[in-house]
Amino acid sequence: MSAQHRVFIRSDAIILGGSALLIIAAGITRFAHAGAVLAFLCSGLAVALLAALVGRSVEQLGDRFGAGATGVLQSALGNLPELFIALFALKAGLVMVVQAALIGSILANLLLVLGLAFTVGGLRHGTQRIDSQRARATTVLMLLAVASMVVPSLASYIHTPAAPHEDTLSLVVAVILLALFAATLPASLKAKPSGDAAEQHDPPRWPLPLALAMLVTSAVAAAFVSEWFVHALEPAMHTLKISEVFAGLVIVAIAGNAVENVVGIQLAAKNRSEYAFSVVINSPLQIALVLAPALVILSRLFGYTPLTLVFTPMLVVSVAIAVLVIAFITFDGESDWGEGVSLLALYAILATAFWWG
Repeated sequence: MSAQHRVFIRSDAIILGGSALLIIAAGITRFAHAGAVLAFLCSGLAVALLAALVGRSVEQLGDRFGAGATGVLQSALGNLPELFIALFALKAGLVMVVQAALIGSILANLLLVLGLAFTVGGLRHGTQRIDSQRARATTVLMLLAVASMVVPSLASYIHTPAAPHEDTLSLVVAVILLALFAATLPASLKAKPSGDAAEQHDPPRWPLPLALAMLVTSAVAAAFVSEWFVHALEPAMHTLKISEVFAGLVIVAIAGNAVENVVGIQLAAKNRSEYAFSVVINSPLQIALVLAPALVILSRLFGYTPLTLVFTPMLVVSVAIAVLVIAFITFDGESDWGEGVSLLALYAILATAFWWG
């Protein structure tokens, strides 16, 4: 059977087989008490592959719901593992891990993933174009969303009259950010892919019922494995002597962003730079506009440890630096490998600064 007529290609088989094996391994290590570190590694890798499977399932929905709707769906469902991990972590009282993971996910996408995409794309194709109206609009929205997230932190630092009311302020900001997302959603749903994406987009191989079944199955599996991941997280941190902040900022963030890690770099390598930029930056945008506000609200609805938007000064400064750097890089509408290496260097510096907490 020719490649274009196959329902499952080699990469599909690798993701499906790897997910199944790692879910089994994570379950065994979780319930057989095989050691916190081994359980942590197995469940973390399983979460990463399940995130990739969610992304592949959405990809195989194709443009049946429209190109814009599919893009929004991919970004939203790609963050499902992070949502589950954060909820279970809040249930366990690991607020600092969740706050660090939220900022870490933004940093991982803006610095690590975009840095790798710019580096790979630049080395293979030279200077690449990222000048598109949608990319610029997304960057501006990212700046506004992150600015809104850090306002409660600033109010706390300088001891304004709002400081004693950080819970209420966080809830108000969360509602406003969700309203902002709802206001911008119609434009996102109507968006069309850039020229390179439209020309090179492969038709879906999976029938619609199969794609939907895979999406639901991978999402449910991600919920179970996320609970196992969080169960092993705290003892693994003590064994490996990793701080809560570093665990959230680097390990949890990278595990939950497997979709963008792979897809963004692949697109840049194929010289589809505008599409790569759009895919990568949409994830941190939805983290700031949807995931963080939703967790603020859900933590109270479920009776978990309340999450506020008051982050530590170092987290606030780090995310502000990252967003400003990306805004400057996208200003000229071009990217090259030098800018990519610089982003990777900045990510390494920030990650190292958080190693001790």
